[in-house]
Amino acid sequence: QVQLVESGGGLVQAGGSLRLSCAASGRTFSSYAMGWFRQAPGMEREFVAAIAWSGVITRYADSVKGRFSISRDNAKNTVYLQMNSLKPEDTAVYYCAAKWTGIGRPYPPTGEYEYDYWGQGTQVTVSS
Repeated sequence: QVQLVESGGGLVQAGGSLRLSCAASGRTFSSYAMGWFRQAPGMEREFVAAIAWSGVITRYADSVKGRFSISRDNAKNTVYLQMNSLKPEDTAVYYCAAKWTGIGRPYPPTGEYEYDYWGQGTQVTVSS
């Protein structure tokens, strides 16, 4: 079992920045691919970014490429999402997710259904 706790959400003006953190329990964090998803009111949950167990390979949704950056610190069991140049359309609840891959899968999954563990979410609101 893995428990995930997100933090760092809040209210920010358009053009501003936020950094989300996701702290994971357990001793095998480095064997998990990690992802960030978001869900805006009335919308389906969508993929934002993912990072492989090694931290070497990352993937991003087209809507956030060049503005968001995902990283991880395996020593701290934590994954981060740095969000720059925020837009009102980035407003959503952001969720952290974990998928056990071991070291045999170099690419992190991007499908919501592929992830096994989810955090409770943190609200990000971007005002215009």
